[in-house]
Amino acid sequence: MINLTINGKQIEVEEGTTVLNAARQNDIKIPTLCDHPNLTPYGGCRLCVVEVKGMRVPIASCTLPASNGMVIETETDSLKKSRSTILSLLFSERNHFCPFCQVSGGDCELQNSAYDEHMTHWPMQPQWTNFPVDTSHTRFILDNNRCILCRRCIRACAEMSGNFTLGVEERGSATIVVADSNVPLGESTCVSCGSCVQVCPTGALIDRSSAYLGHDKQMTVTRSVCRGCSLGCGIMVHTRDNRIVKITGDYENRNAGTLCETGRYKTLDEKRVRLTTPMKRVAGQLTATTWEDALTTLAQNLTPNKNKVAALASTRLTVESMAAFKSLFADGLGNDVVTSIEEGRPTALQAKYAEANGEAIEGKLDTLRTSDCVLLIGADLSETHEVASFYIKRNMPKGTRLIVVDPSENGMDDLANLNLKPKAGTDEAVFAALEAAIIKEGLARTEAKSSKTALKNALKICELAEEDVIDVAHMLAEAVAPVIVYGKGISAFGNDAVMDAMVRVAKLTGASDSERRGLLSVKGEANSLAAAQLKMDVPFDVKNRKVAYLAVGDDYISKRLLKSLEDVPYLVVQASYESELTDRADLVLPVNIWAEEAGHALNTEGRVQFAEAALTAPEGVRSNLGLLNEVAKLLNVKLNDDWRSALTARTSVVEIEM
Repeated sequence: MINLTINGKQIEVEEGTTVLNAARQNDIKIPTLCDHPNLTPYGGCRLCVVEVKGMRVPIASCTLPASNGMVIETETDSLKKSRSTILSLLFSERNHFCPFCQVSGGDCELQNSAYDEHMTHWPMQPQWTNFPVDTSHTRFILDNNRCILCRRCIRACAEMSGNFTLGVEERGSATIVVADSNVPLGESTCVSCGSCVQVCPTGALIDRSSAYLGHDKQMTVTRSVCRGCSLGCGIMVHTRDNRIVKITGDYENRNAGTLCETGRYKTLDEKRVRLTTPMKRVAGQLTATTWEDALTTLAQNLTPNKNKVAALASTRLTVESMAAFKSLFADGLGNDVVTSIEEGRPTALQAKYAEANGEAIEGKLDTLRTSDCVLLIGADLSETHEVASFYIKRNMPKGTRLIVVDPSENGMDDLANLNLKPKAGTDEAVFAALEAAIIKEGLARTEAKSSKTALKNALKICELAEEDVIDVAHMLAEAVAPVIVYGKGISAFGNDAVMDAMVRVAKLTGASDSERRGLLSVKGEANSLAAAQLKMDVPFDVKNRKVAYLAVGDDYISKRLLKSLEDVPYLVVQASYESELTDRADLVLPVNIWAEEAGHALNTEGRVQFAEAALTAPEGVRSNLGLLNEVAKLLNVKLNDDWRSALTARTSVVEIEM
């Protein structure tokens, strides 16, 4: 720890802390613009200048390390004059016409800083240069007229998403933010994560969907969890008049504000028709009815068929709802086909392995942040679980190497240091070849033996070149902190032998040992791991079932699932939106969407998180959990509400953090 004095106040901070952060930690405000707590300090705008005793000129506090005995002043008349001059210069460089800017009036950090310095006008006339406005992107607009060249967007693009799309072109006052080699944003390599928009301190980058729908002070902000995939990124849901205006990343969550397009934008693209009234089939037609009649009808059809029900629930439901679903249909009514919409494809294989071995085998997402070599197999992270790809991509300039094994085209192929394109369906042979190559090259970190023909035999099956496999073996085994990331390509189509082979390779390379677990599966939707823990990971088999009960909430339904329901005598659907599934149902029960329910989610790394409700549901719509409780009461089933114990009753593939 070191001691320093700011504005006469003696404070103590950890060594390595910047002066700006030392001040923040002690509630001393220093104005900033280019600085952002979640980005590397840049020291570009100079608004955070402070006077340091013994130094000849004011210094930018955001990049100045605090040192023992340092004496600092932040509010002298000279500093205030300097800040006014800095702000005047910033205003003069571009066309900051506040009355026409959607962030003006509270959301613009440049304008707020000017007000803090009591500025009421532009002391210097702008240059009146007409800078380009790029409207080619479907999600946001880049207006260089409102840019102050703080480079937050550029740093966010690199440090948060690892995409490195944004940069600058030209020099001096002609400098502008551009995408790639100055191509339109809409035609660039941008992945639409929106991190640049979230960190922009002015109106230079604005969302198309939320523009002019209100200032932050007019909105209610609710902390929640993204349901787009199993990563469980923290989100802040901004609502106004019971409508979601925008979603931003939660800087306090482990994703540190990083989101993908699905989490930030696609969630708001909902166009489906909402269900608000129960419906039952009468004379072949779905007809609106009352809740009382719907529940009576449900009881009449379920009561004589209590143990002849095939039940399926969405993994977008809360853990509480999924546990209640399992408790009702499996434990209460004695049905053996009680599963999730994923039917265990992203989780069952590794869950079975962990259960058989009695211990967790997978690590946390943090392993991706520190890994120097990642082997990616059976997953295209550019299509699903995209934030996990960001964790890899942003470390690649620091030396992290990427190996992609995929028989098909993979969105991360172009980024990979090595690519393997084995014959489809030969994952066991791929790992067998890697194992043999590691042993042959003397790279194994644990004692292991392999037959002389093992490598040759495996290569013959997977149709890979020996030199390519040996290159991968060296890259993986010589890494300090290797990680193997796998997805549904392994878990859904692999078998026990594939899991055994993958775990052996993880141990041989040091990805998994007594100190670290560098094996990581990305799984499926929000509560994919919860479904596995509740043993809702079996195939959905409706054969000889009298009733199928599907609690799909706001999830989408696959054609395969629809086809499997063709011969079901009686179909009950608990859903939020109209769909082909509800069109086929005999009874439709309208329920909340994700944003209308509070509850927990268990992410892929075993972290339990609470999501608050951000919206009030329409009249006539029930909560998923509330409805399941009503159904249980109708059938005289007492539900087990101890979902925490239910989650931990089975050995988990990854340690669960309650």
